[in-house]
Amino acid sequence: MVIIETIRNLIRPGTLAVRLTANIIAGHLLLTLLGNNGPAISHTLLTILITAQILLLILEAAVAIIQSYVFAILRTLYSREVN
Repeated sequence: MVIIETIRNLIRPGTLAVRLTANIIAGHLLLTLLGNNGPAISHTLLTILITAQILLLILEAAVAIIQSYVFAILRTLYSREVN
C-alpha cells in the first residue's frame, strides 16, 4: 500500500503538467491552423477568419486564467496530501 501511495504522489504532478501543456498547445494549434488559411481566401472570408481568430484569442485567454486557477488549487491540494 505504501508503494502505491508513493507512486501516486510522484505521478500526480506529472499528470498536472501534461494536462496544462495539452490545454495550452490545443489553443495555439487551433489559432495557427486557422491563421495559415489567410492568404488563400477572399476578403469576405478573411474578415470572418479574423473575427474568429479574435474570439478564439479571447477564449484562449479565459482558458489560461481558468487553468492557472486550477493549477493553484490542485498544487495546494497535492502539497497538503504529501505533508
